[in-house]
Amino acid sequence: METTETFESLVRAEFTPRTTYLNTASNSLLPARTVAALSEAALLRAEGRPLTPLHENVEACRAAYARLAGVPATRVALGASVAAHTGVIAASLPAGAEVLTAEDDFTSVLNPFHVRGDLKVRTVPLERIAESVRPGTALVAVSAAQSADGRVADLPALREAAREHGARTYVDFSQAAGWLPMDADAHDFTAAVSFKWLLGPHGAAFLTVPEDFGGLTPVLAGWVAGEKPWDSCYGPVAELARSARRFDLTHALFTFAGLRRSLELLEELGVAAVHAHDTALADRFRAGLEAIGHAPVRAPGSAIVSVPRLGSRQPALSEAGIEVSNRAGNLRASFHLYNTAADVDRLLDALSG
Repeated sequence: METTETFESLVRAEFTPRTTYLNTASNSLLPARTVAALSEAALLRAEGRPLTPLHENVEACRAAYARLAGVPATRVALGASVAAHTGVIAASLPAGAEVLTAEDDFTSVLNPFHVRGDLKVRTVPLERIAESVRPGTALVAVSAAQSADGRVADLPALREAAREHGARTYVDFSQAAGWLPMDADAHDFTAAVSFKWLLGPHGAAFLTVPEDFGGLTPVLAGWVAGEKPWDSCYGPVAELARSARRFDLTHALFTFAGLRRSLELLEELGVAAVHAHDTALADRFRAGLEAIGHAPVRAPGSAIVSVPRLGSRQPALSEAGIEVSNRAGNLRASFHLYNTAADVDRLLDALSG
């Protein structure tokens, strides 16, 4: 485990923000090592050198994310978006199947079920999702942490309710992977994008599946999904990969070049240390808000804090060099390893004025 001194020195060596950046829930800052890797990847292409290192980055990212998620690399598929992964899961359900979702969850984890047109999509408040699983529920789809306000789902309770009623679970960790310790093995399917708390560039998303693939059909499979990809470039794929790679989409090679270095940094720091750092800052912000007369959305233990009716202040805060988000009229601040107590206090001072 990293000491506080080592944690701070690693972070300060990697990040040089020119703003008070409290908007990781939209996208993270990039570490210096990631920026360097992206530059090297671009040069490699510009100079016509072999792309072998870029393909090696893809498998290194798969393995690193597998360690983070707590599953074998053979259960991790690589794609471009959570919506695409959700689409594969939605396509696997029989007509009339019931999908249980949370109110106002992020669109990418919901919409593919709705556009099917022949599924029964039932929506309940996040706090009631575990108790709302019932006989006949085929799948529960929910974000681990809500994008709009940071509320964290009770995943253990959901898992137990799903098991009791024979339902599968699909959890989107996009707003959680990297700061919230995760156990993908506890769920049938999980997904996460690369560009939030995982500190990577845009363009990649992970999917975890059971060993038996959970009944999914690789409806988006192309040549990279073949057991022997370079022998699968022409005509139908003769043999799909025997691992979750059968659900891969064509790899964004530049993204994975940078993401490999970002995931290495997270592993060096340890998610437990990042979790402690991020949530301590969020708690400081919550306490400060209450001291100046504002009540944040209740989201204990989350690195995301949402404040009702303050979203309209986002443009002025941005002009002052403080980056936050306006989500559904709420001011949303989100904290990660490059933030400090001074960042929190600066935002509080600005909101006091």
